[in-house]
This record gives sequence, C-alpha cells and structure tokens, in this order.
Amino acid sequence: MNNLIGYKIENIKAPIYVDKAFGELNTEDLEGKWSVFFFYPGDFTFVCPTELEDLANNYDKFKELNCEIYSVSTDSEFTHKAWHDTSEAVGKAKYPMVADRNLELSKQFGVLIDGEGQALRGTFIVNPELEVVAYEIHAPGIGRSAKELIRKVQAAQFVHEHGDQVCPANWEPGEDTLTPGIDLVGEI
Repeated sequence: MNNLIGYKIENIKAPIYVDKAFGELNTEDLEGKWSVFFFYPGDFTFVCPTELEDLANNYDKFKELNCEIYSVSTDSEFTHKAWHDTSEAVGKAKYPMVADRNLELSKQFGVLIDGEGQALRGTFIVNPELEVVAYEIHAPGIGRSAKELIRKVQAAQFVHEHGDQVCPANWEPGEDTLTPGIDLVGEI
C-alpha cells in the first residue's frame, strides 16, 4: 500500500443519499472546504451504525469547522436510504451517505478488501486543496471515535493555517504548539 499523505483526490463521481433525497457527489463539491471520508464495511451491520450515529451526534461540530462528512460503503444509495429509514441510530445522519457500488472510491483510498467487495474502516481527512492530510485504517471489528476525529481535523486545520507550527500529542485548540527548530532538539 502506498502512503496517501499529500495524495490529491480526483475524479470523484458517486451517488449519495442525503436529506431524504438522492444526489451525486463530484470532485468539485469538495473544493474549498475540509472533508472527511469515513469508509465502513456495510449497511445493516453491527459496529457501523454505532459509528454513523457517533458522527451524527457530533455533526454540528464538524460543520462549525467547515468540514463535511461523507460516510462511504459499497452499498447502493437505495440501501443507504432503507438503512436510514429503518435504523434509529443511522436515521440521525444528516451528512451524505456515499454509494461506492463500482468500488472506485474504495480503490482510490486503498481500503477495498480484495475479493469481498467491502471496504475496511478507513478515515481520511482532506484539506480544501483536495489533499489527504491524515488517515487511519482499522480492521472491521474496531470502531472509531468522532471526538478524536474532530480533534484531528482541528489539528490539521491549525497546521494548515500556521505552517511554521506543529501540534504535539493530545493537542486541543488553544493549547501550546511547537515551532520546529534547532533550539528544540533534545529539549522536549
């Protein structure tokens, strides 16, 4: 697998379900804002609805950060609608649910499980220039935390805005950052 940091997102065209309607996600929709691509193995499963509900419960915070959430699985937009309509947890989602039926997004982000037609749990933070700045990939049984994802988006945004500073472990907005330089070598 190749390193995706700095990878430029391109050629996105995929069906979505959002706001009780079908639509389409295109590359142009991502320009000028932060995005999180949140891949999960499949609709009507076990860990996935807990993750999508966690994102939904924290969606307003992502929107405050000018960051859109795109939950992605290889299920169809019709299956997304049915799941949204029948699951109390998933029904809370107000963000776009992306259908990757042709597996192109899962391949582009390197999360496709060979021979299974499903994606691993992959989370990708994409900056307004459409470059991947952070990502993590989990085995199917390991759920993720929206609150930790929010912290990572905030750190990515800070570094993007203040290129001469970096965020140490567990950094939260308002806390001290570091300015890399020779004076810090061996001092931390």
